Amino acid sequence: MASATARRVLRDRVRANRAASAERRAVAHAARRVRSGARSLATHVIATGADAATVKGVVKALRTAAKNAGIKGRRARIRRSFDGARNVVKTVYRYTRAQVAQIAAQYKPRKAEYKGVRAALIAV
Repeated sequence: MASATARRVLRDRVRANRAASAERRAVAHAARRVRSGARSLATHVIATGADAATVKGVVKALRTAAKNAGIKGRRARIRRSFDGARNVVKTVYRYTRAQVAQIAAQYKPRKAEYKGVRAALIAV
């Protein structure tokens, strides 16, 4: 019978592998969706394989760059849960790969990981 320490090590290894696998699936899923049509800026950034904190920072900067460049994505209406209210209708914008590449060309990041994401977005 395995000791408690051995079971704990195996459990932690399984959890880490499951988390890494989920992250790989999310990146592959986002990349597949981006190829099929217009998607949100966040989906485009996730498709580059960036981590969650980097995605948040880059998307915020890309939205600003899009506004400055005058690039508007296609409007869409979605229903979301928002501040405890269910089925709130929100207006969101979807961007094609070419639009995202154009926005990324306007974006001038300082952080090294943001520069890597920018390069991946420009390479259409």
